[in-house]
Amino acid sequence: MPQTKHLFPEPTPLHAETLPRLPARTTSAHKGQFGHVLLIGGDRGFGGAITLSAQAALRCGAGLVSLATRPEHVPAALTRLPEVMALGVSSANQLMDVLAHASVLVVGPGLGQAAWGRSLLSAAVQVKMPQVWDADALNLLSNADFKLTSGSVITPHPGEAARLLGISTSQVQGDRPAAARALVKKYSVACVLKGAGSLISDVDGRLALCDHGHPAMATAGLGDVLAGVIGALLAQGMSAFDAACLAVWLHARAGEQQGSMGRGLAASDLIPVIRQLLEEQAPCLN
Repeated sequence: MPQTKHLFPEPTPLHAETLPRLPARTTSAHKGQFGHVLLIGGDRGFGGAITLSAQAALRCGAGLVSLATRPEHVPAALTRLPEVMALGVSSANQLMDVLAHASVLVVGPGLGQAAWGRSLLSAAVQVKMPQVWDADALNLLSNADFKLTSGSVITPHPGEAARLLGISTSQVQGDRPAAARALVKKYSVACVLKGAGSLISDVDGRLALCDHGHPAMATAGLGDVLAGVIGALLAQGMSAFDAACLAVWLHARAGEQQGSMGRGLAASDLIPVIRQLLEEQAPCLN
């Protein structure tokens, strides 16, 4: 990957005062105005990942939330999230009806790389709506010739970014801005390059930096939560870049707050804090 750090301006830091904001809701607002997020993932043994994403999407204001996962994960999902429409799918054909009613997709948490996950991803990529691709969706993307819909977001960590670009993780980390821009150039969608100092880049050449976070965030499930937050913000009408910037900031600031208590942070700990921070940034009713 060519070294480009001297050819572009420095990333713009994200600040609370300049973050993109959701508009307030009118007193006559109804659920149909705030999108329908469909989350796809959770192969055997990984049902918790997609459930975390669904919980985050629900708590960040999506009007409707559906979850497509392995049938054996549905009872646990409904127990934890009775507000979410949980669908057990054994094949991609069973996705078609719910895909027709969704407005935003979140694909990848717990998806796996076996035949089940590959078939669901192949169905999702055919649908022309904003999508958030995370985790195993990105690992499968690195070996496939998929074209994502305009207005979508990919959320790789450095290892996934390296696979997508065909370079080493150390090369990604050696010039993170160049890697973020290279991912946008390759896939023509917004990109969140996760890690310490997450970077958000888009097709218009913008590059933002989030310098918040905490070492206690080095735990499983944090990326699943972030994907759900981005999906909810897209469903409420934000652009891919704005949704990614706001979601990354909310996620990192929630991690700072919860991380101040030390080790043992659970991904689900962030969700109520993210909801509170979102309300502080963009009140539901002014």
